[in-house]
Amino acid sequence: MKVLYFAWLRQKIGMSEESIDLPAHVSDVAGLLDWLSDRGPEFADALTHRQVIRVAVNQEHVTFDAPIKAGDEIALFPPVTGG
Repeated sequence: MKVLYFAWLRQKIGMSEESIDLPAHVSDVAGLLDWLSDRGPEFADALTHRQVIRVAVNQEHVTFDAPIKAGDEIALFPPVTGG
């Protein structure tokens, strides 16, 4: 699975992307965020305020209950504003 981090998430975590082996017990976005948060203080800090984090699975915006599987591309980013 490829995980992409954008904007301040990238800054706090310290990388823009990584490839991970999806743990067998992780089946949705919320589970992935929980697992990532347990990987270290930089992840825990970046993912503390989940209500402002947006997620895309395979370039489609999803909610935290969306299913995920090995081979998916997950993008984590803050809300996007424009004008």
